[in-house]
Amino acid sequence: MIEVKNITKKYGNFTAVNNISFEINEGEIIGLLGPNGAGKSTTMNMITGYIEPTEGEIIINGNNISKNPKKAKAQIGYMPEGVPLYSDLTVKEFVTYMAELKKVDRKTRKEKVEKIIEQTGLKDVEKKLTRNLSRGYKQRVSMAGALVGEPPILILDEPTVGLDPKQITEIRALIKELGKTHTVILSSHILSEVSQICNKVIIINKGKIVAVDTPENLEKKVSNNNITYVTVEDTENKMDTIKEKITEIKELKLIKENEDGTKQYTLESEANVDLRKIIFTQFAKENITIFEMKQADSTLEDAFMKLIEGGEK
Repeated sequence: MIEVKNITKKYGNFTAVNNISFEINEGEIIGLLGPNGAGKSTTMNMITGYIEPTEGEIIINGNNISKNPKKAKAQIGYMPEGVPLYSDLTVKEFVTYMAELKKVDRKTRKEKVEKIIEQTGLKDVEKKLTRNLSRGYKQRVSMAGALVGEPPILILDEPTVGLDPKQITEIRALIKELGKTHTVILSSHILSEVSQICNKVIIINKGKIVAVDTPENLEKKVSNNNITYVTVEDTENKMDTIKEKITEIKELKLIKENEDGTKQYTLESEANVDLRKIIFTQFAKENITIFEMKQADSTLEDAFMKLIEGGEK
């Protein structure tokens, strides 16, 4: 579907993207992540054909975007960050104009515009000027513009930025639905969003790819240790010596003393050790009462930070 082969982009002596390669298969929803200035927007702009790479090539459904730009670009619907719209057009006029730009067949144009307006939930506001819409509806109009012409690939740059929680939920649901019939590349700085929506993540830092994997695998790879939180009543101060009794504990820390006399600890072990059963057994023997116990989960944010920090050393 999309092949990025040894792409480099230089601006004078500055290298924005440095010899990156990856493939995106049909039907995948890909999250493109990276800190500010990492090169992700430059990469997206090269995939859309907006800017030319200094070196390397990008193949879209068998078409080289530099050598055969019309065929390659016809495969892509692009929703840029900042939702740039023509403010003096109504919603329907804007979507129709995008259909004209993309040379949608005149005979079916009206029908297809209506279909996209329905699909993106814009029917109730189709006669309103785009400048009078809420941010959430503007995002939908921009997405409708990307969908015109039925491109198999959608590239969405920060599609939920600036939205309220309800709008974010609606746009996420729409992206998931679109993922059933499109290949989607999604750029976002909201890592929980990427984890919920995407089935693969590409992390870029300083112009280089530092990881390509599923969110679940990335979380597992960077989690070298298990952390278990436990809140206990320990009237005899047995927790002071519990590390000697449970050799699987690498580190034990008191993190909070509660008003009711209970104490909260973190217990750290190796990644392949589940302390919970051991804790239940040994704490009962030591007469330590457990009020609460939970295992800390690694998140995509943890993975992202560790990978980025590793790349900056």
